[in-house]
Amino acid sequence: MAQVLDKELYKYWDLLDIPQKKSIISMIKSFLHPVEKNSHISIGQYNKEIDEAMSRMDKGEFISHENVRMMI
Repeated sequence: MAQVLDKELYKYWDLLDIPQKKSIISMIKSFLHPVEKNSHISIGQYNKEIDEAMSRMDKGEFISHENVRMMI
């Protein structure tokens, strides 16, 4: 079963662009390092993460709603 899933993942991986691949890698990392429940971050960390996300968006590193709909 794992080999079938690996082959399917590789098939789709080749169809993704760089921002999409970065997004998938981030999601995989979140599975491997889950955030503790009820953990809090500082306002400074929150603002830093928002700024980083806005920077990625300004660079075009995001998936539009329409692209997500087409992927589904």
